[in-house]
Amino acid sequence: MPTRAWFPTLIYCEPLQPSGLARLNDELATECAQLRDYDDAGRKWSAAHYPGGYTSYASMNELQHFSSTFGALEKKLTRHVRAFARALELDLRGRTIRMTDCWVNIMPPTAAHSLHLHPLAFISGTYYVRTPPGCSGLKFEDPRLSKFMAAPPRLPAARPAYRSHVTYPAAAGNVVLFESWLRHEVAANRVSEERISISFNYAWS
Repeated sequence: MPTRAWFPTLIYCEPLQPSGLARLNDELATECAQLRDYDDAGRKWSAAHYPGGYTSYASMNELQHFSSTFGALEKKLTRHVRAFARALELDLRGRTIRMTDCWVNIMPPTAAHSLHLHPLAFISGTYYVRTPPGCSGLKFEDPRLSKFMAAPPRLPAARPAYRSHVTYPAAAGNVVLFESWLRHEVAANRVSEERISISFNYAWS
C-alpha cells in the first residue's frame, strides 16, 4: 500500500482477573476510605491541589509496601505490565520491572484531574475500584498535537485512531496502562457518587 501507519501509540485495557473482582474491589474501597480518614497530610495537600477530591499521591504513594491488600494488587498488576511491555516490543535488556509508586484517588462530585504525564516512569496506569454510572473516563491526548501547526481538523466521522483525543470509560475491575509520557486527564465528576481509582508507576532497572 502507498500509505502506511507509523509511530503507534498503544493503550492497554483489560480486566485485572477473570473473577473475584467484586470482593477485591470491596476490600480496596474499604482501605481507600480508611486511608483518607487517616491521612491528614494527604487531605491537606488535596485541599490545595486536588479541589473537592482526595489523593494520597503526595503523602502515601508507595501503598504496595504498607498494605497486604495493595501488595497483592501489585503482583496482579505486574503481570499486566509485563504483557504490555511485550506488546510495545521494549528491549528491557534483561532488567526487572518494578512498581515505584502506588496511590489512591477519590473523586466526589466536581473533582477533576487536569492534563498531565508521569515523569521518571516508563509505564503508568490506573485500576478502577468504584465507577458509578456516568462518571468520567480517562482521556488521552495525541502526543503529536503540539506539532500540528497549520493542519486542518479531522473529519467528524474520522476513525478513532485518527482523532486528537480518545476517552476510555472508567469500568470497575479494569486495568488501563499507557506509556508514561502520554498526557491524560480526568474531567470533573458529574455524578453524585464517588469515583475511586488506584494509580501507579513502573520503572525498569
